[in-house]
Amino acid sequence: MANRQLTFNIFRYNPTNPKDKPHMQTYQLQETEGMTIFVALNMIREEQDPSLMFDFVCRAAICGSCGMLINGKPRLACRTLTKDLPPEITLLPLPVFKLIGDLSVDTGTWFRHISLKTEAWIHTDKEFDPRAQEERMDNKTAYDIYEAERCIECGCCIAGCLTANLRPEFLGAAGLNRVARFMVDPRDKRSAKDYFEVIGSDEGTFGCYGLMACEDNCPMELPLQQQLAFVRRKMAWAGLKR
Repeated sequence: MANRQLTFNIFRYNPTNPKDKPHMQTYQLQETEGMTIFVALNMIREEQDPSLMFDFVCRAAICGSCGMLINGKPRLACRTLTKDLPPEITLLPLPVFKLIGDLSVDTGTWFRHISLKTEAWIHTDKEFDPRAQEERMDNKTAYDIYEAERCIECGCCIAGCLTANLRPEFLGAAGLNRVARFMVDPRDKRSAKDYFEVIGSDEGTFGCYGLMACEDNCPMELPLQQQLAFVRRKMAWAGLKR
């Protein structure tokens, strides 16, 4: 079967250039075997327009850098094959996050803010002993922590979230998934009351509308619906106790 000619409609805007205005720019490209959006963008930048801005690091769905709206859906460019898309493809930057330029957004600042807001580290009064053996935990607990840790912070769940698009301070599925990770960690000594002070509001677990676009858009297929339900039950009970 002959390879198709693809048409890419790509959002262009450089916020650092006061003369620039947001607009769409069209590029033509011949499809190749096994082509991904990541490969196509690199070909466009190398062969047609070196000014095109987008992010990538690992090209293996590990770093989460290449998240963007592909035909309206938050996806990773490195995991999206052009053969699974129509010949006309529209690319836009992820919403919610600060735009750096074209398809490039600043997810790092957003996730750092969430880390600080949720205090995403082990809270314990135990003094660290570098000579002691590592603390053991059962396989089920280790697996539950691992599931949450598989998040690559690509921002796709946040970009597809209704609440995150309406409320800049909403933690979103990524933030609540991170909280769930510490809730199940036996080394963390925070109580349900402590967590309630951080996420027991409409900026946290009670701001979720339950549309589950986060889980639908997660490229790692994390059980975000399960994580959100787990955190919400914990916080609802903590709220009743108050």
